This record gives sequence, C-alpha cells and structure tokens, in this order.
Amino acid sequence: MVSNSKGRVLAFQRTDYPGQWQLPQGGIDKGESAVEGAWRELKEETGLGRKHVRLVGEYPDWTVYEWPDGAKRGARLGQAQRWFFFEAWDDEVEPTPDGVEFDDWKWVKVPWLVDQVVEFRKSSYQRALSALL
Repeated sequence: MVSNSKGRVLAFQRTDYPGQWQLPQGGIDKGESAVEGAWRELKEETGLGRKHVRLVGEYPDWTVYEWPDGAKRGARLGQAQRWFFFEAWDDEVEPTPDGVEFDDWKWVKVPWLVDQVVEFRKSSYQRALSALL
C-alpha cells in the first residue's frame, strides 16, 4: 500500500474488471524475500520505486483468503498475503499502471477502497488496514 501525507492511498483499477479497485499485489519469486517481492511487484505494476516511495512498515501477520469457486485455479484455492506500507516522498507522485493488471489509478481514502475491493478480499483489507480505517 502506498500512502501520502494527506492520509490517502493509491488505488488501482483492474483492467479485467472495470470499476473494481484494489492495491498492487503479486507473488514472491524463488530466492526472493517478501519485501524484495513487494518492491519488485510495486515497480512492475505501478512504475514506482525507491525514488518515489519509502518503506515505512509491515503488517505483522500474513492474511489469507479463499477464492470463490469461479476464481479457483487448479490446486490453488486462494492467496496468502504479506502487507507492506510505503509512503510517497512527494504527494504529487504519479504512478504508471502496467496496462496488464491495472489501467487507472487515484488517491482515495481507505474506507472507500475497502468498500470497492472485491468481496473475497475485503476481510484481508479490513484486517491489514484496520489502523488506518
């Protein structure tokens, strides 16, 4: 999650589901730590890196959710996520959505984002972002 000094977070619209907003996320490659994966995924999906944001925290636990029946893929039943909190160096920073997973972005209040996220991810968002709600 990327926040700014105005208490807003960057939300990204999914290309495959217009009107559905979420935070960047991704997997951890072999040999990569969770934080290394977070930096890589942030760069790949949003174009943001160390010159745009700084790492300010990490949620202490993994959050886990199960995908609904239509979203399950083979033996994969859901996701376990590690949450990292980044802060923009400059409130005017503009990400560049990858065009593959995300096609738009905006600064939003956390409660709005939690309301917009797909239902099966909502509990993870509420849990990890509870201090910001």
